[in-house]
Amino acid sequence: MKRIERQHLKKNEFADTIRAARDFVEPRSRELTIAAVAIVLVVLATAGIVMIRNTAGGDGERQLAEAMAALNAPVVPVGETGAEGVPAAAMVGATGTFATEEAKLNAALPKLKEAADAHPDSESGITARYHLAGALASLGRTQEALDTFAAVIEKAGSSSLYGRMARLGRAETQAQAGQLDAAIATWKELAAENAEEMPVDAILMGLARAYVLKGDTAEARKTFTQIVDQHPDSTYSAEARAELDNIKG
Repeated sequence: MKRIERQHLKKNEFADTIRAARDFVEPRSRELTIAAVAIVLVVLATAGIVMIRNTAGGDGERQLAEAMAALNAPVVPVGETGAEGVPAAAMVGATGTFATEEAKLNAALPKLKEAADAHPDSESGITARYHLAGALASLGRTQEALDTFAAVIEKAGSSSLYGRMARLGRAETQAQAGQLDAAIATWKELAAENAEEMPVDAILMGLARAYVLKGDTAEARKTFTQIVDQHPDSTYSAEARAELDNIKG
């Protein structure tokens, strides 16, 4: 008897629940429909964004690969011959082969810029812009190179790997352009950060050379000594020792 009563009570509870749900849904059917549609739209929009990002990433990587192929193409001087007098350019393959470094860089510039501008905030876009800045610096287009390095730093973040590499590239470009105080300031900042992924010995060598060019013998001596003492196994150690001997002489 008790079992029948419990079943009856459960049926009544279930019926009450259905009735309460119906009473809640019926006057609010329009609002609930709109909410359901909104949820579906959010899901679709999210999926679309992911799809677009994946597609954009693929396109960006393809454009970067094409730009890097142009940037890394072999340079074969005009008139150079290989076996049996065949022009070396023909042996390497005329497509993508350049007679001078300048010609190669000028051919790579538009491809690098296209890859950088297509997806400027993506990893491939930042990578392309970094190499674009380096190519501009190599061509002597100093201000364009400095502006492009600054754009890399802004998009990648000054403490990221590409941000630090761009700062290093900017310092080298500034030094080549005779902007020694600006270059020294950047190299000192990078050396003080002592980031593991950055070549601290190379940074110190750039800083020491800038001091030499500026005529600041005391700071140059101190920096060369730092290289010898702190990085004895560095490829720059022998050069730093030679520079110290020159300063003493």
